[in-house]
Amino acid sequence: MAAPMFTVNTHRHDPYRTFKFQLLIDGRPVAGLKKMGALKKKTEAIKWRTAGDPSHERILPGGTSYDPITLEQGLTHDPVFEAWAALVNNVEGDAAMSLKNFRKDLVLNVLNLQGQVAISYKILRAWVSEYQALPDLDSQAMNTVGIQTLTLQHEGWQRDTSVAEPAET
Repeated sequence: MAAPMFTVNTHRHDPYRTFKFQLLIDGRPVAGLKKMGALKKKTEAIKWRTAGDPSHERILPGGTSYDPITLEQGLTHDPVFEAWAALVNNVEGDAAMSLKNFRKDLVLNVLNLQGQVAISYKILRAWVSEYQALPDLDSQAMNTVGIQTLTLQHEGWQRDTSVAEPAET
């Protein structure tokens, strides 16, 4: 028999869904967040052979890189994306740039169906590399929601192991 997936909620068999999540920037949840790209990393494989055994190839781990994360937010009055993007490259010139605040640690919370935090990750030293303030505007698309897009570079993530499995009723 397989090991239980949930230690607190032993009655639960299904994994968590991906549509209930929350991203905190500066400790505040992002309003209208529609979609977030995956947390993904890749470690380079370094191949080498020893002089005594040229027929056998060995593989060592090399450097690790982290894929950018894309955030999609429904068009709202929340200025969090625009304000953060302005910290990296301000139109008012170099004197208006904030080298102190343009990198941010973010918190990603995966929620269970009851809205409780089930899994949490801290995304480290993220900064905005691309910002789309408005989507294409089309007077014929009456059922379309406007989406802002933010692309983040970052230096990895850590799972917050202090977040325990919540008891579900």
